[in-house]
Amino acid sequence: MTPHPYQDLTPSQLDTLGPEVRRIDVREPDEFTGPLGHLPGAELVPLGTLEAAAASWPREQPLLLICRSGGRSAKAAQALARGGFRHLYNLAGGMLAVREPHAPQR
Repeated sequence: MTPHPYQDLTPSQLDTLGPEVRRIDVREPDEFTGPLGHLPGAELVPLGTLEAAAASWPREQPLLLICRSGGRSAKAAQALARGGFRHLYNLAGGMLAVREPHAPQR
């Protein structure tokens, strides 16, 4: 078994995900609409409500978990893995990494 029940993805790998991957943002509503914004197509499911919300979701559906820095989404991925989900991705670095300006190439 792998050390993590999920795979970390960097913001540059987001384009590799197909349309079948559901984007779940586990931040609070004020963060979702705040300065960092959210990914296109992301659904807001705050971490505290995630397990109840996910109870009716198909276990085979791939899920990308998103938060501010990657910590809460990693916890969310672990909780979902315990719930039987098998295709989980964590956005490493979270929305901070998505919004971080890329260093100019020299």
